Order: sequence, then structure tokens, then C-alpha cells
Amino acid sequence: MAKPQKKHSKSKGGPNHGRKHNNNLKPKKSKVKKKTKPQSHLPPPPPLPAAPEFLTTPSQQLEFFIKEYESANGIQLSELELENFKDTCILKLSDSIPQDMDNLSEHMKASFGSSWKEALCKKGENSEPGSPTLLTISLSALRSLELLRICFAKSFGSHGALALVKGFKLLQVSCLRNHVNVACGTPSRIKKLIDMEALGLSRLSIVVLDMYTDVKGYSLFSIPQIRDEFWELYTTHFHQRLLDGSLRVCLYGPVDANKFKRKKAKIDANE
Repeated sequence: MAKPQKKHSKSKGGPNHGRKHNNNLKPKKSKVKKKTKPQSHLPPPPPLPAAPEFLTTPSQQLEFFIKEYESANGIQLSELELENFKDTCILKLSDSIPQDMDNLSEHMKASFGSSWKEALCKKGENSEPGSPTLLTISLSALRSLELLRICFAKSFGSHGALALVKGFKLLQVSCLRNHVNVACGTPSRIKKLIDMEALGLSRLSIVVLDMYTDVKGYSLFSIPQIRDEFWELYTTHFHQRLLDGSLRVCLYGPVDANKFKRKKAKIDANE
């Protein structure tokens, strides 16, 4: 009897049993790219403002002064009238000393030269009472008092300095009967005292226009009422003396050249 044949058992591992698996044959997982946030395109930063330019030369300041005069009075001076204005009408200040409140007295000393003590401090024997040599015109009564206290009273003595502001009429008239070298005040108050013949102009040689700008941006020429009061005072009492050369005007403080150029261009366009 024949023996039954043995069946070959299939290997448990199949045909690839014993072979090493090649990992490279595995399908690669596609890498998911991270979505990048779109970059927000910010506008370029605004350009830095140009450095302020100021009117510093007498010719520049004279042009500014004339344009303000024409604008306030609604007139345009003829070429013949303009010839009467000279650069010497404007007081040239030292470039080496800052134009702030603390240095105003130093500028005035330099302007009067070697005679500054006689003009600003001493009591003249034959001088007319109530006639200052230096007159400062300011935006407000408070500013006038500050200038008198900080600038002039300390440097030139309180006996010869006087604030011409509203509210002290009788005191001012009384003080103007005495010798006065320096006076500060607002346009309307100064004009009233001149019209009353309490304030004299016989010794006056320099008028300082305080170009200070307050925290609200107001200045002597920016408030219509005060501006008009100043130009009325100027036209009535200072204009002819300025043209004659017996009086000089000082623009004390920075005058913005760019602002003036814009205003001038606007005026020229309307002519």
C-alpha cells in the first residue's frame, strides 16, 4: 500500500517572507503647506515735517510787516509808497542770543549800545515825564506784566518801568507823571493813554512787537480785534516817525517763514 504523499506546507510569511521591506516603496505623504497670512501693506510713514524757517533778516521782516499792514487796512501800497520803507526801519537783533523772554533785556542793551544805561535805567534831568525810550506791545495784559517783571524790572529797575494794562488807569496816569524809561502794554491801552496825553512819545526810539504765540496759537496779529487795534495805534502815532527814521520797530520772537509765504501767495492770488 502506497504511503500518502506529504503536502508541502505554505510558508507562513508568504512569498516575501524573510525579505526586508523597503520603506522607500511606501507612498509618500504629501506635505501640507501652511497657509501664510497675507501681509498687510501698510502705507509708508508720512514724511517728517520740514524744519521751520524763520524770517530773520531786516528785509524779510520788513516785507512781513508791510504785508500785514496792507492786509489789515485792505490796501495795496504803490511802488512810490514802498520806497519810503527802508530796511533800517527794522531793528536788527543779534543772531547769537536766543529771542526768548529771558534775553529780551540783553537784546535791548545791545540795541542802545553804550548809552543803554542812560536810556533805560537813569532818570534824565531834562526828560519829559511819562515818555519812555522803549515801548513793548503785547497780545495780552498778562503777557505785558510778565515781560515787565521778568525782563525789564530786574535789568533796568522797577522805578523806570511801567505796565500799561487795563484795570490800573488811575495808577498808570499817576505813574506817567514821573520819569519812565520802559513801558509794556496792549495796543488799546497804549493808544488810550497817548490820546489822554498821559503817555508821551518824545523820547521813544524803539517799539518792540512781541511776536509770542500762546498755547492756543494766538499772537499779536492773529486775533482780528487786537490786530486792528495795533494798526490803528501804528497808523495814528508811529507810521510817520518810522518813515522819518526817528523810530525803529523790533519783531521779537520767531516769525514762521513758511506760514508767511502761504499767506503772501494767497494775498497775491486775490489781487
